[in-house]
Amino acid sequence: MADITASMVKDLREMTGAGMMDCKKALQEANGDMDAAADNLRVKGLAKAAKKADRAAAEGVVALALSDDGRTGAAIELNAETDFVARNDSFQGAARQIAKVALGVDGDVAAVRSAKAADGQSVADLVTGLVATIGENMMLRRSVRFSVAEGAVAGYVHGALAGAPDLGRIGVLVAVEGAGDKAELKELARNIALHVAATNPLSLSVDDLEPAAVERERNVFREQAAASGKPPGVVEKMIEGRIRKFYEEVVLLKQSYVKDPDRTIEQLVADTAKAVGSPIKVVSFARLALGEGVEKPTSGDFAAEVAAMSGVS
Repeated sequence: MADITASMVKDLREMTGAGMMDCKKALQEANGDMDAAADNLRVKGLAKAAKKADRAAAEGVVALALSDDGRTGAAIELNAETDFVARNDSFQGAARQIAKVALGVDGDVAAVRSAKAADGQSVADLVTGLVATIGENMMLRRSVRFSVAEGAVAGYVHGALAGAPDLGRIGVLVAVEGAGDKAELKELARNIALHVAATNPLSLSVDDLEPAAVERERNVFREQAAASGKPPGVVEKMIEGRIRKFYEEVVLLKQSYVKDPDRTIEQLVADTAKAVGSPIKVVSFARLALGEGVEKPTSGDFAAEVAAMSGVS
């Protein structure tokens, strides 16, 4: 049997929200396999929703920029150590500059860092100068850019800062292709962006979902359904029904539109296409949440607390 450490229990607890002893037992049963242990907790109904916000270490802002012709958009995440810095005029100005630079960079965040800002210095040098001025460590962490030949790219900022509608804690970009009325396409893209900010879908379509993620869900549902004691044929129907529900929860086009739950996003797009008299396709979306996926230092000696449990080294 694998040696189950306090750190492993801590990581599984933060991943699932389950109790320490439940996490320890799940890891023992899974012989130390973190993913298998998490799935076991879900099967038993012990896992809770992930506490992303609680684990977010990075502060700062997400900034959006859109081109004048409405066919290109960019979003960047500029991090600092404290939320106080996010209210600094120089920091906000730098975030706007970098978002505008990203509009013209067809590449990853490294390409944006190397690109030139309006004053001729690189984005990397701009951030370095800001660090020297404000006195906090800062980093351009993420950048995304969409462009369409025909259609619209629109964005939405949730939790926008006072007086700064283009800066906030969550930024969403949505790109749609179509030959219809540009104002209608822009409005559609913006409404979908607002929806994405609220629902945080995993993928655009069913085909875009990671097959491994779907299979994991299927296995969890299979064990839950089998535990019901129903015949195999009924169990398989239960599994397929739950997979369809899973798609409706995590796939953007299958989700119920937050402004009109009687319609899916797919139906919203189809209705808009009918109204403008031209086919419309949602080609991409991106949702940047400030500090997403970064561990935040916690107070208290949690590892010592876990280590105190009997049998955990």
